[in-house]
Parts: sequence; C-alpha cells; structure tokens
Amino acid sequence: MIRFRCLKWRTERNRDTAVRYLDLLALALERRGWRCVKSYRSQVVPARTPLLLVSGAGVAVSLCVLAAPGGGWAFHEAPRGRGGFLCFCGGDIKQAAQVIDRFLQDRPLRQ
Repeated sequence: MIRFRCLKWRTERNRDTAVRYLDLLALALERRGWRCVKSYRSQVVPARTPLLLVSGAGVAVSLCVLAAPGGGWAFHEAPRGRGGFLCFCGGDIKQAAQVIDRFLQDRPLRQ
C-alpha cells in the first residue's frame, strides 16, 4: 500500500514529465496515422491526470503516463490504471509507439 501511494505521489508531483512523454508519443503515433488529442492542454479540457486520446480506424483509447517502480515511467491505458500497463517510457519512443500501435490495431472495432 505504501509503494502504491509513493508511485501515485510521484505521478502527481511530476506532471511535466508525464506531459513530455505524452507529447513525444503523440508525435510518433501521428506519423503512424493515428489521430491524437492532447487533453492535458488547458485549451482543450483541464484534467488532473494528463490523458492522450488516440483514435483512428474505428478504435479509440485514452492513454496516460504513470510512475513505475524503480524510478521509471510507463504508458498505461487510462481507464484501467495500473492494470492497463502497455510499455515503459524510457529509451526509444519509436519502440513504445510500435508497441502501442500494435495494441491499437489488435483492439476490436467500436460499434
């Protein structure tokens, strides 16, 4: 429980880090043909947790960045929280975009 609270505190305290990772991911996903809405910009919708809304090909998902154990950061499917882990942020953003692109392509189409 203490570990979870520490990660939650680190996520809330370092909002700018989460925003930076989401900006990089949005650019990489847009190059792959996905539409991205940065809901963490105050011009769109002020949100406590920075969210990136990704859509295209009948699929839509909201992504967030959360602090990970060991001092790292990770992309997650926002509605599922920590249970929606997709990949770590550190390192190559192209690889993270590739993982998330495959995740989006494998999702069932919205009706």
